[in-house]
Parts: sequence; C-alpha cells; structure tokens
Amino acid sequence: MKVPIIMLGSVSELQGYIDKTQLTEDLGGTLDYCHNRWLSRRTAIEGFAQKVKQTAQILQSFGTELAETELPNDVQSTSCLLATHTEKKDKMKEDIRLAVEQGDDILGSITKPVTENPEYKLNQDQLDNQTTVERLLSQLHETETAFDEFWIKHQQKLEQCLHLRNFEQNFREVKAALDIVSERLSAFSDVGNSCSHVEHILKDLANFEEKSYETIAKARMLASEGDAFIQSNHYAMDSIIPKCSELHHLCDAFATETERRRNLLNKSLELHDLLEKSMKWCDEGIYLLASQPVDKCQSQDGAESALQEIEKFLDTGAGNKIKELNKIYREYAPILNEDLKEHVQKVFQKQESMEEMFQKRQVSLKKLAAKQTRPVQPVAPRPEAFVKSPCTSPGLQREYISNSESSALRRVNYRRGKSEMTELHQSRGGSAMDDEENLAVLRQHVINELIETERAYVEELLCVLEGYAAEMDNPLMAHLISPELQNKKDILFGNMEEIYHFHNRIFLRELENYVEYPELVGRCFLDQMEDFQIYEKYCQNKPRSESLWRQFSDSVFFQECQRKLDHKLSLDSYLLKPVQRITKYQLLLKEMLKYSKNCEGAEDLQEALTSILGILKAVNDSMHQIAITGYDGNLNELGKLLMQGSFNVWTDHKKGHSKVKDLARFKPMQRHLFLHEKAVLFCKKREENGEGYEKAPSYSYKHSLNMAAVGITENVKGDAKKFEIWYNAREEVYIIQAPTPEVKATWVNEIRKVLTSQLQACREASQHRTLEHTQSLPLPSSSCTSPSRNHIRNTRKMEERKADLTSLEGYGTTVAPKNPEKSKGWAKASHSLDASEENDGWSSAEDPLNSSDAEEEGGGGGGEMKLTPGKYTVVTDYEKGVSEEFTVKSGDLVQLIREGEDGLWYVKNLSTGREGWIPANNLLMLIGNSKSAQSLSSSESGTASSTLSTSSSCSESCNASSTSFSDIKG
Repeated sequence: MKVPIIMLGSVSELQGYIDKTQLTEDLGGTLDYCHNRWLSRRTAIEGFAQKVKQTAQILQSFGTELAETELPNDVQSTSCLLATHTEKKDKMKEDIRLAVEQGDDILGSITKPVTENPEYKLNQDQLDNQTTVERLLSQLHETETAFDEFWIKHQQKLEQCLHLRNFEQNFREVKAALDIVSERLSAFSDVGNSCSHVEHILKDLANFEEKSYETIAKARMLASEGDAFIQSNHYAMDSIIPKCSELHHLCDAFATETERRRNLLNKSLELHDLLEKSMKWCDEGIYLLASQPVDKCQSQDGAESALQEIEKFLDTGAGNKIKELNKIYREYAPILNEDLKEHVQKVFQKQESMEEMFQKRQVSLKKLAAKQTRPVQPVAPRPEAFVKSPCTSPGLQREYISNSESSALRRVNYRRGKSEMTELHQSRGGSAMDDEENLAVLRQHVINELIETERAYVEELLCVLEGYAAEMDNPLMAHLISPELQNKKDILFGNMEEIYHFHNRIFLRELENYVEYPELVGRCFLDQMEDFQIYEKYCQNKPRSESLWRQFSDSVFFQECQRKLDHKLSLDSYLLKPVQRITKYQLLLKEMLKYSKNCEGAEDLQEALTSILGILKAVNDSMHQIAITGYDGNLNELGKLLMQGSFNVWTDHKKGHSKVKDLARFKPMQRHLFLHEKAVLFCKKREENGEGYEKAPSYSYKHSLNMAAVGITENVKGDAKKFEIWYNAREEVYIIQAPTPEVKATWVNEIRKVLTSQLQACREASQHRTLEHTQSLPLPSSSCTSPSRNHIRNTRKMEERKADLTSLEGYGTTVAPKNPEKSKGWAKASHSLDASEENDGWSSAEDPLNSSDAEEEGGGGGGEMKLTPGKYTVVTDYEKGVSEEFTVKSGDLVQLIREGEDGLWYVKNLSTGREGWIPANNLLMLIGNSKSAQSLSSSESGTASSTLSTSSSCSESCNASSTSFSDIKG
C-alpha cells in the first residue's frame, strides 16, 4: 500500500491536517500527553507487575517449604524452627507491604489529575494503566490473604508441636520423679519392732508424703494440661491420651499405696501397743510375785492378803493381755512377718508362763490360807521345842526340832508329830523354791530391761543418723548449712555410724538369744568385748564434737532437723547417748550378777563386768592421754597406758645444783603421772577455761623415765601415802605422794607387775641362751658325771634363785640401752629443765649404771628360821586360817604384825587388806626362805638401797649370749 507523504514546514500547517484535540501541547494542540511521563509510568507499571509476580512465586516457594518441613522431636529444635519460620514470614509480609505501597503510589500518580480536578477525564491510556495497576494490587492482596491463612495453620501446628514436645519432656521428668517416689514408698515395708519404732516410721511416712506432694501436684497439673490439649483437638491426640492416663494412674496408685502403708503401720502400732501392754503387765505381775515376802505369806492372814493382791492384779489383765493367739494371727495377718510372729509367740509364751506362775502361787497361798493351826500337846510345853535359825536368804525362815523334843513328841503323839514335820519340810522346801523363783524373776526383769533399753538405744542412734547426719548430705537442706559447718559431719558425729551397725546387726541380736537364759548373758558380752573398743574412738572425738556443736548450736539447720524429728531435746543430748550407754552396761551386769551368784554363768558375768570396767577405765585414761602436749615422740610406742593420776612429787638427785636440791626436798611439784608399759611420763596439769569438754585440762609434758631403768621403794618413812621411783641406780630419786594409801597401793602393784614382767623376760631369755650354751658343750669323759643330772641340778639352782628373787618386796629392773643418747622420747634419761619453774630442774644422768644389789643372806646355814615382825612374800597358797575369811595365795605380800598366844601370829595380807591369825608352823611353811622386806622399805634405813636392782646382771644376760644363768645375781 502506498502512503502519501506530505512535507509540512510549520505547526500551523500541521494543525491544518490534524485536529488540535489530537495534538499535544508542544505542537499547539490541547491533548494532555507527555511522552517522558508515559515512559516512566509504563516502566513503573511493568516493574510493579514483575514485583507482584516474584512475590507470588516466593510465597509459593515458602509455603511449599513450610508444608514439607518435618516437625522436630525436641523442645529446643521446635522452638528454633518456629522462630525461623516466623522470621521468614515477617520478611515476606514486609516485602508484600512494600509491593502494595509501590502499587498504591503508581495508582495515585495515575489518578492524580482526577483528584486535583474532579471534572478532569482520563484518556484511554490512563484508564488502561489504572485498570492494570488495580488488577495487580488485587492479585497481590489475594496472594497475601492466602499466605496469611496458610501461615496461621502452619504456626498453629508448630505451636502445637512445641506444646507437645514440652509436654513430653515434662512427662519424662515427672515420670522419673514418680518412679523415685514409688521406689521410696516401697521402702516403707518395715512394720517396726516396737511402738516407738512404728511411730518413727509413721513420722517418716508423713514427712515423705509431704515432700512428695510437690511431685504429685506436678503430675496432676501435667495430666490436666494434656487433657486440655485433647479438648483442643491437638494433632497428636493419640500420643497424649496414653500419657495422661498413665499420669492419672500413677498418682492414684501413689495415694492408694500411701494410704495402705499408713493403715498397715497403724495396725502394726496397734499390735505393738498390745504386745507392750502385755509385756508390761507380765513385768508388773512378776514384780508383784517377787515383792510378796515369803515369810509373811506363811501366816493365814498374810496368805489371804497376798491372794487378794494376785486376784486384784489378774482382774487388770482384761485389756492388757493377749486372749487368743489364733485371733491375733487372723486379725493382723497382713503385717505378721516371721520376726513379728516370733515376737508375738514369745510374748504370749511369757504371758502364759506368768499366768502359770500366778496359778501355782494361788494354789500355794490357798493352801496356806486354808491351813488350820494345830495346838501343841501340853505334855511338851517347852518353848525351846522350836528354834528359829538365821535366815539364809531374804524372806526365808527355817525351823528345826531338837532331838530331845522330837522324841518327846513322838512318844506323846507320833502320828501328829510326823504329820507336822512333813508339813514343815514341805513349807521349807516351798519357801526355798519361792526364793529361787524370785531370783529367776529378777534376772528375767534385768535381761528384759537390758534388751528393751538396747532396742531404744539403737532406735535413737538411727534417728540421729537419719534425722541429722544424712540430712547434712541432702541437697535440699544445703542452703541451711553454714559454710563453716560443711564437711564437718565426721567431727560432729564421730564413729556413731560404726557404733550403730555393731549394736543393730550384732549385739542386739546376740542379746535376744539370751532372753530365756539371762544368767548366761555374760558370755554374750565376752564374745563381743573387742568390738566395744570402738567407744574409745568415739569418746576421744567427743571434745571436738562438743566444741563444734557449741559453735553452731543455734544453726537453722539443726533447728529444722529437730522440728522434723519432733524432738524435745537438741542434738547434743543424743550425741551423749553412746557415752551414757557404755556406762549403763556395768550397772546392769552388777544387777544380773547380784541375782545369779549361784548360777552357771556367774563367772562369765563377773569376767564381763571386769572387762566392761576395764574398757571404761581405758576410755577415761585415753581421754587424759590425748590431752598431753609437748611430747616429741609417739605415745603409742610407749605401750599400753596402765594408770594415770595426779601426785605431789619431790626430787632427790645425786647430781645437780645444791640449792636446787635443797629446794626440791621441801617444795613438792604438782605432777600428773602416766604409767605406760615402757615408760612413766611426768606432766604438769593445766586447767582450761570454757564449758563442758572445753574445760577439760591439758597436760604439759615435762620428762619421762624408761621403765627398763626404773626401781621402786614401796614405803617411805613417815608417810604411808609415799613411795619412791628412782632411776639409774638412785642417781635420780622421785618421792611420790598419792592422795590416799589405796591409790598408792594400786600404783605400786601396777609398777611391780611391769617390773616383774621385764625381769621375767630377761630371765627367760638368759635361761634360753644358757640351755643352748649347755647343749653345745662337749660331753664330759668321766662316767660318774651325768649331763642330765648336771642339767637338772643347774635347773634346780636356777629355780631356787628365781624364787628367792621374786620373794622380795621391792625391786627395780634397771636395764638401760648401751647408747641412751640415741634413744627416742622416753628412752632418754630425765631431761634438764629450767630450775626457775617450781624448782623442778635437774641435770641428766647418763653415766653408766651401777648395780644396787640386795643384802646377802647371812650364814647360808640350814638352821630353823626365826619369825620376826616384817613384810614377807607368800610362796604357797593357804586357806585354813583361824578366820574363815582370811586366806593368802602365792605371791601375796603379807606383814607379820605381832606374835600372840598359842603359837599364833597376827598377819595382814597387804594384797587384799584383810587381817587374821595364822599358826607359826604354817607361817614358816608359807613364807619359806623369803626374807623380811622391812629393811628394804625405806631409803633412809641405812642400807645401800631399799630395792633390788638388776641393771648389770640383766643387761649382761640380755646382751651376752655366753653368760650362764647362774651368774645372774639378785
């Protein structure tokens, strides 16, 4: 097609061809059109359209991503995922907001002329642009609405997932806590062994229930939360429903089981209350039988009165005794284990035994009450016919009929006399049986008291360990414990747990085996005597424990523990229980021994009592020993602590300044002596300020003496309370004044035992080496000399010398080490001290030792020994003195006081303190060749020494293997 082309030269020519309404303003027309404006607007519309398209695509991709995302299995991941998706959603919403804002701006620019001039009409192009932008905006709004709807669903699912994960996590925690609670509840299987024990368990159960309340409340709250999820149509209902059901079941089961346990314990408390009432009733009945005097019951009125007492007491048993054993078994079957069933049987047997005793007593009393007094025939009116002998036991009276009166009675009325004698013997036998029955009743009461108090003691220890010691390790109570008290449990409670396990697992069970044989209980103590040594450790720790308690007695922790235990007394009262218990045993053993003197186990009871008293003494001595300060060595190396006590001490040394010596003689020093097997320690007592154990004294160590170099003089002229301890052949002499003569005698005897054992050890070692040396010699050629005879003769000589040595009263074994300066601690000679302190300074005595021999026995002849007043050592036993109570045994030290008439000597046994008369002939046999120790009793008697020292001979015999035993001299 050919288009005509017209060349125009001006705008006016153009207007001739095209109407002005079709021309723009720059061509002189009236058309509102700007090409640059059209280009920019068109570009903006196309950019907006592209933005809407991209936004739709991003929203589509994000929705696909959200739909395909797997839900996490834990709370943290779910929370992170929800936060990430929310952040992306917020970004998308921001992009949509910006796109909508962009479209609104474009639409506003298109409609701006109309907004400014309502009469303005948009051209077609503007109308098309407006339509396009409005369509894009509508599409964008629809996309945003669809995304919002999808996001709400997705967000709800994520939130439900988060709730589910929280629920599952809480469920696991609560389930674990419920399992622990159920396990602890199952531990309340013990039904107790006494009322106090059951009450303690009930308190523990109540405390446990209180502590478990929080866990049960959490479980019920979590179950309610799960039920709410189910009500809100949670997407994981199939997983939530079983968990909620399990929580409800566990909570209900805990409540049911707790109530069942409480009911069982209440039932157990009821049974134990009945058993204890029955036991108490039996004990009261036994006491009633024991308290009825047998002599008063012999009369008709007395028998009737005793019978009324018994009947009145039996009436009180209606509510206090077990009536039917099978009924008890049926009623308390759920709680009757083997131990409790056995206990019920024992109580019932005791009740039956007691009732049988009552029946026998009733029968006996009824006979006595019904017996009529028969008049004595007038042919024998002499009042001497019946003579009462002294009672051999309390409440027991015996009557006998003399031969002449019984003959007269037989002549008058033989049958009546025989009948009365028969009744008399029956009455006497009945009285003896009643007396033995009373002793058996008293023994049974002592063993019952011992076992019951032992059970209570074990319960108190357990209460302290669980209520205080265990709570110190409880994290829930940690905030109540001050930092200074933490990790101090071992100091506060010592070895109480060890004591508890010994009594609970061993001693209490052993004691219960002797409930039917109370007189044999001494064997139980002897079998376990070594285990009682654990109390020494507890008592040694007691001062530290009490000091710690005084610092923290006001602690909130202790107050809270006391409140939970419902104790009226504070902890320190219970920490004193072991000390009180170990001292209680000796009292119970004394009671048992008093009622068992003629029983089979009396010797065991006496030995057990002695052993317990020995333990108490060892505990007391150790409490003093641990207070020694300033000693460089190890006290354990000194051997067993034998004695300890305070004395006045004077010194009298060969060496030292004369002025110090003079002052020392007149002014005594206050010293506390500790006698060990290998040394004696001199300490100065220093009182401490404070209260309780903090006020206990301490002992400042001054010096020590090696017992291998010590001698003693048992009597000092002018004072019966003094004795001497000398050292290194009297180079150092210590005059010791005891508080009483009895204390002095005890110390002298103990020192004598130590020195005797040392001397005996030296002799045995020397004898052993002598025999070895004799056996190693060649046989003699002479046929008339028999080695066996020589050996026997030498052995006899050795035995004679041994007897002579041990028969002396005072002696000392002064065996010293070759190098005393190398000895440790106590092996040194006496240390030099400052003379300014109480004049107790002296120089050391380290010179070689000199033997302080005893006087030679004069004559050596075999003439008859003449008895003179003095002290002698008995060489054989004697039990036939004029006084039946006066006996002497081999080794006893006796003093001949004066000679009486008929060849009798008045003798005092210094070992027992008793005095009596002994015939002179028997006395010569008793003391043999033992020499009077009168001349050896005083350091001022003019002799070289008042004691026997074996320093040279013993040291040689102990160190020289070739020395003959016969060379050792007294």
